[in-house]
Amino acid sequence: MSYIVNNRVFVTEDYREMFETRFRQRAGEIEQQPGFVAMRILRPQGSQAPYVVETEWESQQAFRDWVNSDDFQQAHANPMPKEAFLEGGGLEQFEVIIEARR
Repeated sequence: MSYIVNNRVFVTEDYREMFETRFRQRAGEIEQQPGFVAMRILRPQGSQAPYVVETEWESQQAFRDWVNSDDFQQAHANPMPKEAFLEGGGLEQFEVIIEARR
């Protein structure tokens, strides 16, 4: 089964457009990583909810290999300013044990 990693990110109202634009303009290298399955950027539908950056991997090891890759370092080399973010959120990791699809 798959391995899911969610990064919950609370972004201030003034920086939401920049946050989304950065993902739209990203290099696209993650798609080339061994074991990568999918990525979704979820926009919150309420002012109190975080964005969710969800990646799906074939295994936990595939995710760990990406975190230790040059691609990961490049993708995180130019972060947004600290004032763009609110407290809270964080990384969550899951092993898929049951999945249903249409």
